[in-house]
Amino acid sequence: MEQSYFHRVQKVTPTRFWINNPTLSEAEAAIGAGAEYCTTNPTYASKMLLHPEMKGMGMRLLRRIVDREENDSLAASRIQREMVQLIMPPFMKIHEKSGGTRGWVSIQGDPVKEDDPAEILRDAEAGLGLERNYIAKIPVTVSGLSAIATLAGEGVPIIATEVMSLSQAVHAAETYAQAIGSLKKAAPLFLTHITGIFDQRLGQWAEETGTVLSGEALRYAGFLAGRKQYRIIKERNYPVTLLGGGARSLHHFTDFVGADMHITINWKGTADRLIESDPPVENSIDRIISESIAEELLEKVPLFRQAWTEEGLGPEEFCDYPPVVLFRTMFLEGWEKLLKIVREARHGK
Repeated sequence: MEQSYFHRVQKVTPTRFWINNPTLSEAEAAIGAGAEYCTTNPTYASKMLLHPEMKGMGMRLLRRIVDREENDSLAASRIQREMVQLIMPPFMKIHEKSGGTRGWVSIQGDPVKEDDPAEILRDAEAGLGLERNYIAKIPVTVSGLSAIATLAGEGVPIIATEVMSLSQAVHAAETYAQAIGSLKKAAPLFLTHITGIFDQRLGQWAEETGTVLSGEALRYAGFLAGRKQYRIIKERNYPVTLLGGGARSLHHFTDFVGADMHITINWKGTADRLIESDPPVENSIDRIISESIAEELLEKVPLFRQAWTEEGLGPEEFCDYPPVVLFRTMFLEGWEKLLKIVREARHGK
């Protein structure tokens, strides 16, 4: 495992590997393969409470929590945090060894309440009580930007997530840069472009509208949008790190290799397949892609046009932008499954 694909990527490029929503054994396997960070999202606890490896530990936690917490929503938030806490220790070793610069593990709060910045801040404060390698995961919406400004000013590490457009990326970077302006030492901000979900929603839109797109347009839409965000971040010297996320195919990792950025992927079906296939390490971020692909997308797909320019979306439009809605819907569905598990545990079903 020492010479895995990800070790080679990290040896010859600045691209770094995060693992997403892992079980404990997947987290340890990912670390062995070169992962130094971990992301989770609001579907995490509902998945782990049904997973053969994590279910036993999770249900013991859940029974203890529902005995002490009468409110189902608060109980769900607590089990989410404590399930993630189970996978924090192996990353804490990396955190300590790196002097607190790596080994972050993210938690995103209750998606039902993410339109309220006060609720986002309360979830983040609860997360800070877990382990030193906790990093808050905050959506880039109007409410999320308000929370990012507060947390960044207080020196809290942040992942800015649900980013599908250049406008979101710039607003998040500007908000963070302003918030840390007077700090002697700022905590990091990772800015997450959700590549695969963006591609997925554009593909759905094409089907819904009967719009015929070339295979290349469907293949490269999310990459082109993400690469433009990356280049703007570098050109303007924003003090943030782009973090690719929402992968649906292997190329959602490999396309960005060579960039000074990080990418988070699932273990099963993505990381394990890349290790098995062991592709060559190439500087893919700078590959030449025909201008006709972006031109086709800009001509035919309004959703792509909105993502392509800084003026494409205003902050008040972020939460209703269809690719963001698709992503949030997944989180809301996962959270409803978690609430159902909480209710069933409370009533002994």
